[in-house]
Amino acid sequence: MKALVCDCSVSAAWCLDDETSAAADQVLELSAGGEILVPAIWPAEMANVLWAAERRGRISTVDADAALAAFGRLPIRVDPDTPNSARRLLEVARVRELSAYDAAYLELALRHGVPLATLDRRLGAAAQAAGVELAVS
Repeated sequence: MKALVCDCSVSAAWCLDDETSAAADQVLELSAGGEILVPAIWPAEMANVLWAAERRGRISTVDADAALAAFGRLPIRVDPDTPNSARRLLEVARVRELSAYDAAYLELALRHGVPLATLDRRLGAAAQAAGVELAVS
């Protein structure tokens, strides 16, 4: 697959043993030779996921640092235009009844015309309703 948008539910499953899934693994396979697009909020979301997992004893500091290093080896590209799309994010959030955070992933997939990878059922349903292909189901 040339490119796809990946949300935090999928990338969290790559590094948290208790959230692993075949669908998340499939996204990694699909991204081979392509690009994983993420909105500008993704780094903060992933840092929060890893920090919360550390605090709750789900992963060690070493594992969190290893996850960040692994992300650095993936073809992840943070969208530079997300910060300029607040009006569009609000519109997508309103129309699809999503949080602005989830709307950021959907808006990015819509803008680039690429599939969305998510494990979040609500976001997946909103994407399909908007005509966005899901990378995995």
